[in-house]
Order: sequence, then structure tokens, then C-alpha cells
Amino acid sequence: MSMRTPLAKAQGLGSAKSGTGHWWLQRVTAIANLPLVAATVACLVYHLGASRADVVASFQNPFVALTFALTFVSVLWHMRLGLQVVIEDYVHGPGARFACLMLNTFFTAALGFAALFAILKMSLGA
Repeated sequence: MSMRTPLAKAQGLGSAKSGTGHWWLQRVTAIANLPLVAATVACLVYHLGASRADVVASFQNPFVALTFALTFVSVLWHMRLGLQVVIEDYVHGPGARFACLMLNTFFTAALGFAALFAILKMSLGA
């Protein structure tokens, strides 16, 4: 029979102090994605059948370019956070887990840079 209190038994067994922040960040990006993706889809539907010149002209509006840039950053950040949880839960070897987490980060960064480059190029009229 242990004489320790329930608090003493549970102390040191809790969160490593990063799970809550990760959870909140994933929820914040999910909420931010709602209006951003809605605006992006509305813009895409508006431009269905439009010529490339019309789309490029639309991206020269700073509001459109900024909306698309924020959408891609938020969606990719949310994707990275979600895949990180999946990798941490289902990849069991420490080396494989580390490699998958690094690949997740680099893949997300590459997609982000490509998207932001395309948005910047169109917003500058190229």
C-alpha cells in the first residue's frame, strides 16, 4: 500500500509541454483555413474559363495575391502539423521517424516556396 498522494503519483507523467501548443496551433490553422479557402475557391470559380491574361491581371490586385499567399501558407502549415502527428503515431523506428519528419518539413517548405513564387510572379505581371 502506497502512502503517496494521487498528485505525487501523477507528477512527472504529464505532457512534455509541447502537445498543447501543437494542438492549439492545429486548431488555429484549421479555423484560419475556413475563410481563406472559401475566398480562394470563390476566386477560382470566378475565373473558370478565363484566359491566362485575365488570371494574371487578377493576381496584380494585392488583395487577391495576399489571400492566395495566406491560404497556401496556412493550408501547408496545417498539413505539416497533421502529418507530423500521423508520423509520430505510426512510424516506430527512431531513424525512420526522424527521416519522415524531416521529409515532411522539406516537402511542405518546397510546396510553399513554389506556391509563393508562382503567386509573386503573377502578381508582378510575369
